Amino acid sequence: MTRKIKAAERRQYPRLYRQLPFKVIANGYDFATSTQNVSCVGAYCRIEKYMPPFTKVMVKLSMNNYNVECRGVVVRTEDAMTGGFNIAIFFNEINDSQRHKISQYINQFLP
Repeated sequence: MTRKIKAAERRQYPRLYRQLPFKVIANGYDFATSTQNVSCVGAYCRIEKYMPPFTKVMVKLSMNNYNVECRGVVVRTEDAMTGGFNIAIFFNEINDSQRHKISQYINQFLP
């Protein structure tokens, strides 16, 4: 597993570039995957089936002792060079305590 954060992160919510267990559920499909990066407002991952932008999804993220479940929307879909698709998901329905759990997890890896 990689454990890095880009040095010059200028985003309001920093991303953690780490593979974490991640489940994406949409339109009768259930994808078990892992994140390529995650922030408290979204995640980037790879799935096998094409999922168009604006697809509403349910996500489950596992971070050691933390588990977060929320709703999101696919904001970007890209062909993965090795097959499958990379998707970016924005967490549009997440409560503050769940967002705080993600933020706490990420902050332990910040310099």
